[in-house]
Amino acid sequence: MLEKNYRKILEKSQVSGRVLEPDAKALMKLQGFDIPEFILTQSFEAADQFLKECDGPVVVKAVSKKILHKTEHNAVVTGILSSDHLKKEMARLQKLDGCENILVEQMVQGLEIIIGAKNDFQFGPVIVFGIGGTSVEIYNDTAIRMVPIKPDDVLSMVESLKAKEMIKGFRGKPGVNIKILMNLMVNFSSFVMELENDMESVDLNPVICTAKRCVIADARIMLKSS
Repeated sequence: MLEKNYRKILEKSQVSGRVLEPDAKALMKLQGFDIPEFILTQSFEAADQFLKECDGPVVVKAVSKKILHKTEHNAVVTGILSSDHLKKEMARLQKLDGCENILVEQMVQGLEIIIGAKNDFQFGPVIVFGIGGTSVEIYNDTAIRMVPIKPDDVLSMVESLKAKEMIKGFRGKPGVNIKILMNLMVNFSSFVMELENDMESVDLNPVICTAKRCVIADARIMLKSS
């Protein structure tokens, strides 16, 4: 059963019909998933301190109930390394429609994949897996399975992709840590089953995968209308 903290997040999100990214990531963290370190702030000073403490660049995103697809509204900026760049982008993002807060998080680099779920009216929740990022709709290289899924299902989903060699590793490049990926997807399957009565869809895109970890860099949960 979902914990009280889960229910609180879901209940407060019903008005907008979706769970905003910070709350979606809070749910992911409760589930034990790997998410980047981040802060929510309107303060440039707090964001700048976070940048200085990070080992590498940060990503900044506008948090707004009115913005569903952040890339379409230039509501996400990657690769910020300097205080001047951070200040400029924060000021711009704060002017976007309905911006309530700024999410500043560590930038993770690796292979971008998508892990998602849709609540099919006939079959119930199904898992979607494939190459992710902004190009997911162009390449349409995905695999679908009904929940619950097992480790062997994850392996068969990988094998069914045209871009499977990107996941397994090719031309001397290390592949994704398949064991971590399997654990993530099996646990995600259980999470989706818990949310079945509440959600229409869940999108983890991108999940950044390397030989060492799979990090949920963005998360969105669309809720059923009450």
